Amino acid sequence: MFGRSKDDARNDGSATTTASVAEKVGGKGRPTPKRREREAARKRPLVPNDRKAAAKAYREQMKAERAKTREAMLTGDERHLPERDRGPVKRFVRDYVDARRNAGEYFLVVAMVVVLLTFVMDPVAQLAATALLWLTVVFSLVDGFVLSRQLSRRLAEKFGPDGVPKGSVRYGVLRAFQIRRTRLPKPMVARGQYPS
Repeated sequence: MFGRSKDDARNDGSATTTASVAEKVGGKGRPTPKRREREAARKRPLVPNDRKAAAKAYREQMKAERAKTREAMLTGDERHLPERDRGPVKRFVRDYVDARRNAGEYFLVVAMVVVLLTFVMDPVAQLAATALLWLTVVFSLVDGFVLSRQLSRRLAEKFGPDGVPKGSVRYGVLRAFQIRRTRLPKPMVARGQYPS
């Protein structure tokens, strides 16, 4: 009454055997590892046995990474550049800034001349030096503002408003205030060779 008939038991057993054979044919071919075996394989000591050798190896690894980064800064290789300089947007910003003459890159030169002129005891020369410094500051700030507007517009045209990471315009303006020869990554375009 509540039990199964012999025919049902026979049919269930043959179906199970057929299903298990089908699973084994498409299986991974090895038993599933035990959890404790996988955890034991992942375990590593927190402190290596030879700490001096590990520290030396770490220093060598970091030295090699710094050398790759430095080389990338000189050659413009995107793969090894630092995160802040990587990507097509930052490349476009660098090329755009390097293609134009910026007032900010002459600011340090003018400041050095002004410092030297302040040592002259002539009050007219000191007044002229101070006026020259203030004119350079104002002109550099205006040029930086114009550059930021140009960069914003060009970046929006090329990459769309959502494709421009935050801080890209600031990155370009700060680069414009560096002397061209001392910029890192090195300029890859000549003056007047604007990116398309």
